[in-house]
This record gives sequence, structure tokens and C-alpha cells, in this order.
Amino acid sequence: MKFTFQQTMRHTLTVLFFGGITAMLLPGCYLDKEEILYPGSTVVTDCSTVQAKFSADVLPIISSKCAIPGCHDASASGGVTFQTYAQISAKKDRIHTRAIIEKSMPASGALLPGEISKIKCWIDAGALNN
Repeated sequence: MKFTFQQTMRHTLTVLFFGGITAMLLPGCYLDKEEILYPGSTVVTDCSTVQAKFSADVLPIISSKCAIPGCHDASASGGVTFQTYAQISAKKDRIHTRAIIEKSMPASGALLPGEISKIKCWIDAGALNN
């Protein structure tokens, strides 16, 4: 089958047009965290109603969700261990970013909203050893 010059040009222009549209739209299809893109646009935990204490609230969450084999226990391959107050409070900013804002940790899945609130409020209150 032989195509005329006009048919070939029409086909080429059609491919370029739809290829260009696709190339412009694809970068818009990505997953970003709303909290990072639009700070303050999400529901904020009211820490005046959440009284989070390290030993009673934060440590049990970290112990059961983070300081587990293969992650942040004594054999942590990355060297970041979350077993004591000193270890956890030293990384509170990183915990805030990864677990509260990005919700990318723990690796098993995001923390529950109540757990996020307790950790956030504990950090916001100064990350005390209480």
C-alpha cells in the first residue's frame, strides 16, 4: 500500500500532536503529599486535646511499629536505632517528616491517625522525657 505525501504528513502531524499532548499531561500524574505541597491545608491535630507522654504513648508506638526486626531495632542495618528516649528524641525531626508529614514510615504502612497525633503532639510539646 502506497501513501501519498499528504497522507504521510497528516499521519506525522497527528502522531506529533497526540504525542505532544501526552508529553504535556504525563508530568501532572504523580503522587505528592498534600501536606508538603500545601502546608496548612490539611486538618491539623489539636494538641490541646492530646496529652501525649513519651513513656505511655510514644515509646509503645515506636516499639511496636518502628523498633522491630529489620528496621530500627538493635540490629538496624542503617544504624538508626529507636529503643531509648535519647535515640528517639535525637531523630524527632526525621520522625516528624517521615511518619507525620510524608507518611512513608513505618515501611509496613502509615501510622493510624491517633498514633500520628500522639507523636506529633509529643514533638510539638518539646519531645519531653515524661
